[in-house]
Amino acid sequence: MFPAVPRGKVPAIADWENAATTDLDQITAWWRSAPWNVAVSAGPSGLLVVDLDVRRGASAPSRRASVRGGYDILDRLAAAAGEIPPTDTYTVATPGGLHLYFRQPEGMRLRNTQGGLAANVDTRGHGGYVIAAGSVRVAGIYRVVRRRPAAELPAWLALALTPSPAPAARTPRRISKTPLPNARAAAYLRAVVDGECAAVAAATVGHRHQTLLRAARRLGHWVGGSALSATAAHAALTDAAGGYIGVEGYTAAQVDRDISDGLAYGARFPRCLDDIDNRT
Repeated sequence: MFPAVPRGKVPAIADWENAATTDLDQITAWWRSAPWNVAVSAGPSGLLVVDLDVRRGASAPSRRASVRGGYDILDRLAAAAGEIPPTDTYTVATPGGLHLYFRQPEGMRLRNTQGGLAANVDTRGHGGYVIAAGSVRVAGIYRVVRRRPAAELPAWLALALTPSPAPAARTPRRISKTPLPNARAAAYLRAVVDGECAAVAAATVGHRHQTLLRAARRLGHWVGGSALSATAAHAALTDAAGGYIGVEGYTAAQVDRDISDGLAYGARFPRCLDDIDNRT
């Protein structure tokens, strides 16, 4: 665990994933200094937390109906897999929905997902955290609604959350016999890099992770096709994301990880110079 800001959910310390601890002396020292909210680092705790966020797009007339709607999403996912809903586990009601806690299966390192299972169903694993029961925000409190030991993540959910094997990289197409002139190709790629870096630099808090990851994936296409240096792409994005570090818990390690993950993913689907329309 580690402290989050009072009445909020932003980490109160830097490098929270590595600083999170079960050491009682450290925990006592933290909470003697301020009435922090309690945050749980999911990955080091061996947890995968399913976040049923029922606020986005919810049209339920009451909170009770809204929470039921969140369950319905999970019910449908379970039914599609031919399984029972995995609701018999430690569960916390949040100001916006529910957190269902599960133990990650032995040997698995599932990371965060956002809408990967279904709309409004996110997960928090390695690289993520959740605000724990007993914490208070302006929007409401976090309270236990099912006091059970955290169940092991059902196999069907673990399978659904396991990233698909990387597809075999398609062989980059041979550069066309009439490639773009070097100067034009360089100008085009420079514009691509500049545009993605500008989007990263302008991203607001709450959108930075997705913006950086998306930009890295787009540049990764060109890295995969050997049209752009991975080192140059990484350096440009790192510089553009410099303003993220130290703001609301974003660390240099997270910036590096987002860029590396995005470039690697994008490189699976390479683009080459002959992907550019010569007529424009």
